[in-house]
Amino acid sequence: MQFSEIPGLQEVKTTLVNSVTNNHVAHAQLFAGVEGSAALPLALAYATYVNCLEKADGDSCGKCSSCSKYNKLIHPDLHIIFPVTTNKKITKDASSEVFFPEWRETFLANPFFTFNDWMEVIDGENKQLLINVEESRTVVKKISMKAFEAEYKVVIIWLPETMRAEGANALLKSLEEPPAKTLFLLITAKQEKLLTTIISRTQRVQVRLFNDAEIRQYLIQHRNISEAQAKRVTYLADGNMREAIQLLSEEDQDHESKIRDWFRACFGSKLQDMIRMSDEFGSLPRELQKSLLQYGLGIFRDSLMYKEVGTDLLRVDEESSDDMVQKFSNVIDFQKVVSLSQVLNEAHAEIERNINSKMVFMDTSFQMNKIFKQK
Repeated sequence: MQFSEIPGLQEVKTTLVNSVTNNHVAHAQLFAGVEGSAALPLALAYATYVNCLEKADGDSCGKCSSCSKYNKLIHPDLHIIFPVTTNKKITKDASSEVFFPEWRETFLANPFFTFNDWMEVIDGENKQLLINVEESRTVVKKISMKAFEAEYKVVIIWLPETMRAEGANALLKSLEEPPAKTLFLLITAKQEKLLTTIISRTQRVQVRLFNDAEIRQYLIQHRNISEAQAKRVTYLADGNMREAIQLLSEEDQDHESKIRDWFRACFGSKLQDMIRMSDEFGSLPRELQKSLLQYGLGIFRDSLMYKEVGTDLLRVDEESSDDMVQKFSNVIDFQKVVSLSQVLNEAHAEIERNINSKMVFMDTSFQMNKIFKQK
């Protein structure tokens, strides 16, 4: 993984490169970014750069023996641990080493994958995924050994918030005083769940979500899609690269017309249409249901923005959805937007919890109808 494979985020890349150039590499760093951010690929690009034999122009060369092994995640001095659990195939002694082929394949297919994606891959039958204490002890043993060939031994801990206190405590001494030329890179999506003893022993690297231009750039260059298609997906993704990639498989779905018809039915108290569309939406795949709700939230937000400041700050693609935004801006005010957004957010959360989606959309329809009718 090279920095050049990650769109934008130049401010973070520059900081990481400068730490190597100035010989100020912190031995324990915490890459903090919400799901869908570039926290994991940035950490791996940084590890690749640190050990690259032919660094040039602020990036790894991608061709030397070290880079070649890092690109395939097979470098002998790279150790990666992550949450696991037993499943039908692995009935005992689950570990990162056992599941590494699956994790490696998942990362190489989509470096922005999330915890939920990994849960589906590992198929642990609703068991809790954890980094257990034995993983921590194994890491301590590995870093005590001499490096095989790299300048730095690198330990990547993906989602350290899934470590229990015993496992975290087993790593504290190594985090505080690791062997020479050992680099710990922790990647968290929920920093608030980390033990304070872990946070205090690491240097934080904050990774923001992508902006619209960065997502469009990535999709056009790496997914070979048109500018117009990239704009539509970018609007729905709202800074989340994983979401953008997922949405590409749903691009044949007409979110705009579905949401427009649904909102009109709710606004006009058209009961039969509300029931029909609730049944239709409830039959869609869960990810598509969530995308529709996310799109609806964007329309409400942009409608209020249009009402207050015109088109200057709109993210919506004016050629596709501007007419709907303008029309809704005439019938909603700030309080209605707050209430409607809360209803859609609650529906999104209920669908994530696998509550009956047809009932969710029906209840949401009636709640929106009630809000629209308020004076």
